[in-house]
Amino acid sequence: MDRRDTAVTLPWLGSGTKLLTGAVNALPDDALRTPSALPGWSRAHVVAHVARNAEALTRLVTWARTGIETPMYSSREQRAAEIESSAQAPADVLRAELATTAADLDAALAALDDTTWQAEVRSALGRPIPAAEIPWMRVREVWLHAVDLDAGVSVADVSPDVVDTLLDDSTGTLSAAEGCPSAVLAPTDRDRTWTLGPASDEPLRVRGDAAWVLGWLVGRTGTDGVEAVTADGTPVAVPAPPRWL
Repeated sequence: MDRRDTAVTLPWLGSGTKLLTGAVNALPDDALRTPSALPGWSRAHVVAHVARNAEALTRLVTWARTGIETPMYSSREQRAAEIESSAQAPADVLRAELATTAADLDAALAALDDTTWQAEVRSALGRPIPAAEIPWMRVREVWLHAVDLDAGVSVADVSPDVVDTLLDDSTGTLSAAEGCPSAVLAPTDRDRTWTLGPASDEPLRVRGDAAWVLGWLVGRTGTDGVEAVTADGTPVAVPAPPRWL
């Protein structure tokens, strides 16, 4: 799936936002202060991060529309400080900011046209991208952080098309990372495979439902639901992939 096809990614963004906000709104206020599935972060940190991410992506959309450079963040330190500060806000403020920043991003995206969708901006890591990739950047955030809340949403709840496109994205990025294992990802519920890591004559095969293969690959589920075998079918330990995002 082309992650720059906004006819596909914008609906994914909408459904992922609905899933995430529904999970947040179902939590009692005090549950926002309890740990999330991300080490060192409470659920409030996850919500704060997603809200601040919407603002950052809105800055990229504004850049694309106006031509005036407006980076996502001025620095990593600024990004971290904003998340930490926002995470301390009262529960009603966190919920409101999650909703309003998402709505503002939706409105900004709706203002782009065929020309401005192709305008070049830069990701937080400095990678030049067309504005048409911004919705996909948000898709990754809302779907995976809905899982990270540890509030009843699992990788099995991620839309199958989003799972496949996340596998496309993450295998491409991680394969170039230092220490990436050589493996063929062969989900048992798909009729295709994904290649991970450097070329190898005998790569391992990592198997399981696609959602759980993705969960392992992007550091969300450990080795739950997956297994690894050699080329001749001998079971081996599931390797640890590099960190993604």
